[in-house]
Amino acid sequence: MNLVEAVRSAMDTEMERDEKVLVMGEDVGEDGGVFRATDGLMEDYGEERVIDTPLSESGIVGTAFGLAVRGFRPVAEIQFMGFTYPAFDQITSHVSRIRNRSRGSYTAPMVVRAPYGGGIHAPEHHSESTEALYAHIPGLKVAIPSNPSDAKGLLSSAIRDPDPVMFWEPKKIYRAFEEEVPEGEHTVPLGEAEVVEEGEDITVISWGAMVRPVKKAAEEADASVEVVDLRSITPLDMDTISGSVQETGKLVIVHEAPKTSGFGAEVSATIAENTDDLFSLEAPIKRVTGFDTVFPLYKREEEYLPGVKRIKDAVEEVNSF
Repeated sequence: MNLVEAVRSAMDTEMERDEKVLVMGEDVGEDGGVFRATDGLMEDYGEERVIDTPLSESGIVGTAFGLAVRGFRPVAEIQFMGFTYPAFDQITSHVSRIRNRSRGSYTAPMVVRAPYGGGIHAPEHHSESTEALYAHIPGLKVAIPSNPSDAKGLLSSAIRDPDPVMFWEPKKIYRAFEEEVPEGEHTVPLGEAEVVEEGEDITVISWGAMVRPVKKAAEEADASVEVVDLRSITPLDMDTISGSVQETGKLVIVHEAPKTSGFGAEVSATIAENTDDLFSLEAPIKRVTGFDTVFPLYKREEEYLPGVKRIKDAVEEVNSF
């Protein structure tokens, strides 16, 4: 499967397994979603479980929240991450807080999923990578797959989770490649990073679409590079991160979001607060990121996104420190 097919497979599997799972959003029914991630689900499960909504992100998330509190497991699709901001009040004021507000009497077992990131020559508000905003909100989990198998496994885990999960899908690689994806039920635990390439000299941490150029840069670099895919940024798997950093002693962090207050800063700060991690470092941590600007239109987006050369140069700079 490719990644978008794996996302659909996860929803299909979970809807078949649990009749409380619903899918809702703009054009998710008859049209199958803007990227066809819900294609055919309305035919299989009917209009009561695959719901075409009005064009109102706040309404989509607010309705999903109400359904979740009443025992359903809604999967709310927002067409692009950059369109989630009208629903930010619902997410921060209600979705993330209901367990605490009710002292555990209520939870919100729901997923908000959306394509995120650049690389498809889209117009304004279609290429945002603001995952750090949602990682900052207590009560939310944030998952970001980098490949089809993880996309299915993480989304299935998110749907089954008792608390709200923000599920960001890197649309640049929706159809970029295919790989074997387990049929039927398949879960990947939230909060467990994966060492996708083992190395001895330097660790490179990334997530989402950036994992592919990181792996390519690791192949070309004059160093033995260990590549860690976070998969979930909340919860954050510091055990895997610390284990890798303590082994290699050097670290580069790669993400496509702007540098200032991007999630790479949180990873770096957490390492600095851990004595064993800090004293194992043999060089300063380096971040390779997008720039502190509005995401550019298509003629400049490849210059904005971290590419193989920028990542490779950073790896060799840190490794030779």
